[in-house]
Amino acid sequence: MYSAVTRGIEVNVEPVFLPERTDAQNSRYFWAYHVTISNRGDLAVRLLGRYWRITDGEGRVEEVRGEGVVGEQPYLSPGDSYSYTSGCPLSTPSGIMEGSYLMIYPSLEEFEVRIPAFSLDLPDGQRTVN
Repeated sequence: MYSAVTRGIEVNVEPVFLPERTDAQNSRYFWAYHVTISNRGDLAVRLLGRYWRITDGEGRVEEVRGEGVVGEQPYLSPGDSYSYTSGCPLSTPSGIMEGSYLMIYPSLEEFEVRIPAFSLDLPDGQRTVN
């Protein structure tokens, strides 16, 4: 598990390789990642948006920005957590993801929360044939 804390907002990410969605012969590898966002601070926050930087094993970079996560903009009171699962396809058998969430306090102050960099690697013993 990968973890980062920004202004009392903790982000934990756990990536999982999905062999059933992977087609190595066509250079399509797929991972799911489970994210838990926990408000360890003293103020409520709302998640407004996301930014992802996805780098494949050959150094190609894709940047993704959007509102909320999985169609939601969760509100987290102090002590609350929010979890979701999403996925990422790559054209190489490894890569890395990192990014940030745009959050807002009730005072309307916006700030970014770091999403820790995490590896997208085939599990030990998993091999591909091209």
